[in-house]
Amino acid sequence: MVFRRGGTRDEQEPGDPPEPPDAFDPFQPDPDKRFEIRAEDLIRPLIVPEAGGLLRLRKQPTNAPLVQVEDAYITGRFDLRALDLEYLFRFERCRFEEAPDVREATLLGLVFRRCWLPGLKARNMRSRNDVRLIRCEVEVEHTVKGHSETAVQRGDDRERGRPDAAINLTDAAIEGSVVLTRTRIRHARGKAIQADRLEITGALLAYRLEADGEIRVPGLKTGGNVNFSGATLHNPDGFALNGNGLHIGGSLLCEVDTYGPPKARKRFSANGIIYLPSAKVDSDIVLRGARLHTSQHGPIVVDQWKSRDPYLDPRPAISADRLRVDGNVELSDDFRSTGTIRMVNAHIGGTLRLAHAEISVARGYVEPFYDRALHIDGTEINGDIEATSLNVPMGQCRLSDVTVGGNVLAWNATLHHHERDVFSARRAKIAGNLHITDATVEGTLRLQGIEVGGSIDLYGTEVVKPAVRPNTSFSVDVRAGRIGRDLVFTANRERRFHAEGGVNLDGAVVARRVDLTGAVLQSSDRDGIALDVGSVTADEFALVPDIAPRGQVVLAGAHCVTLNDNPELWEATGGLDLEDFRYDSMKVPIGIKDDAAVEQRIRLLRRAMGGYRPGPYDQLAEMLRTSGNEEHASTVLFKKQQFRYESLADGYRFLGPLVRLWSWLQRSMVGYGYRPGRAVGWLLLLLISGSIWFATGQTDHPCLTDTQNYAQSGGRCAVNSDDKGLEWSPVLYTVDLLVPIVDFGNKSRWFMEGADKWVAVGFTAMGWTLATTVAAGVTRTLRRG
Repeated sequence: MVFRRGGTRDEQEPGDPPEPPDAFDPFQPDPDKRFEIRAEDLIRPLIVPEAGGLLRLRKQPTNAPLVQVEDAYITGRFDLRALDLEYLFRFERCRFEEAPDVREATLLGLVFRRCWLPGLKARNMRSRNDVRLIRCEVEVEHTVKGHSETAVQRGDDRERGRPDAAINLTDAAIEGSVVLTRTRIRHARGKAIQADRLEITGALLAYRLEADGEIRVPGLKTGGNVNFSGATLHNPDGFALNGNGLHIGGSLLCEVDTYGPPKARKRFSANGIIYLPSAKVDSDIVLRGARLHTSQHGPIVVDQWKSRDPYLDPRPAISADRLRVDGNVELSDDFRSTGTIRMVNAHIGGTLRLAHAEISVARGYVEPFYDRALHIDGTEINGDIEATSLNVPMGQCRLSDVTVGGNVLAWNATLHHHERDVFSARRAKIAGNLHITDATVEGTLRLQGIEVGGSIDLYGTEVVKPAVRPNTSFSVDVRAGRIGRDLVFTANRERRFHAEGGVNLDGAVVARRVDLTGAVLQSSDRDGIALDVGSVTADEFALVPDIAPRGQVVLAGAHCVTLNDNPELWEATGGLDLEDFRYDSMKVPIGIKDDAAVEQRIRLLRRAMGGYRPGPYDQLAEMLRTSGNEEHASTVLFKKQQFRYESLADGYRFLGPLVRLWSWLQRSMVGYGYRPGRAVGWLLLLLISGSIWFATGQTDHPCLTDTQNYAQSGGRCAVNSDDKGLEWSPVLYTVDLLVPIVDFGNKSRWFMEGADKWVAVGFTAMGWTLATTVAAGVTRTLRRG
């Protein structure tokens, strides 16, 4: 059945000839009376087939079950409520005085093309084919009579359960698709579409839809895609799209509609919240190139979001807690959002793409700040997080307890959230690599407790203006992290890694290498720590900064197999904490004949520590001894003892000179036990000196003539006259003086006086000193060996 009034025409497409001057324009508010048709005249022949009159329509057996109305102004109420009609209704270029009513009706299909409607009542309808509104305008005028279902209702007289939507498809079942291509819906004071629990066998296609008011589709079920590409959704004080618990059998597509020439392409945009908690999408969610905006200072939509819970995001652009997507989520390729992207405890079967996206929020100034740009705590992502060239002008990226089956890639990212945590991934688990390379970061990279199966690469990244907290203010915090391969904070070509507030790796476990080659490390004025590698374990430490770190370097309790360092590390302005720092070898070993290298390293150690600590010297000596460099190990331990006595001397107020003398004696005589050859030299020198002295001593003493009381031999007198036959030997006498405790029977038998007497006493004292020193040296040598 086809009914035309005022002539016949097809839809105007680009390139078609212009319409005739008398063509009906359904969008004119004052329609021409010549095109007027009463709604009841259209319906009557379908209900009463033999009804007579001007509009009598007969169904022929060969006719298709189609009711087509073109170029008409339909007055009155088009009411098919609760009817079961085997007709497909098709309206082209029609204007309705009242909203068509197909509630509880069962139809073959319903099509509106280039029509103007004051609403559509389709609650609980059943359609065996598509429901289409193509290039239509649906504009609710609350003064339109008979449209109480879509009229605006005030809060004090609202009837519970009564909808206030321009298009109402609540509990409808469509066995085809719902098509809203290029349709414009205006219902600023109510919902644009209400389709709770709508079931669609096919797809929901809303290309370039323009909607003022909420699109409400909680519980929606579709067999195919939901496509809002090129659509414009406007509901700034609420939900632009409310899809709570929906289930999409295909993809959710909200991207650029590429129909037509490049200049005619249109982005998806939403001014209001995209609300998708507990939603399920069997394929992808795609918002490439989309524009999302939520007022950062307007009213909070949900009452529960008005609490002081610090984990809420009261002004999100997307809120999709517990979302489940089997494919990818693409917020990329010039995607821009003003408002938080929130997907807490979600599941993404593919990749989360944020490449070339921009997400910003207003900075909060009262705790809790509510200034997270990306919030995906607890989310499981089977693929990657790709954030290449991601731009966050303001806000935090929060990924705590996230599980990523692939990599996190943030090359060339720009993340700004100065003096707060800009990227927080505490306890995150990443199967692959974490790359934040060549990035510009303001704030702190908080990676506490992170587990990475591959490497953490921050080469070429600049991290400035770190968060200031009561206990810490580092730029990069990887405390207690577990890294399966390398931890790389190095330069990339001409771009250096720069951490303005220092790097904290305390307690991290790195399977291979900690690499800071070419890094620039600074510290906050309050904490003064440029690098904390305390208790870190790794195969290799490549601590080769480009310039001396500004602040302290903490290596206490750390352990590596291979140490690669440079003088700049040891020249850190705050010194080095090396307590219990262990390394098994050096990247560039010290040669057995390279005494200068050992002396330089000892100087670096002494200057870096700023005081005496034995551990670092013992560690250096142990490393040298293990590598077969025994002589240089002894040199290190020799210097260690020297610095020890100097430290003791500085600690004693009055006895300091005696300690220094004792140190000098041990150092000069036996080298603190590490130069035992020196003792032999001293003994020989004293023996020769004593022998010469006593051999050339005084020989004209009166005792030589007193043979009655003295026995004489070699110009010397024996003390006892009975010691006749005793032979004088200056060498044996000197030996007896030098060796304490043991008496060889010489020093007490010969008479000495004057200078000889005092020389003998001096040799005895020197013997005691030498013997004690030798004993100490031998003891230490035996213990060391």
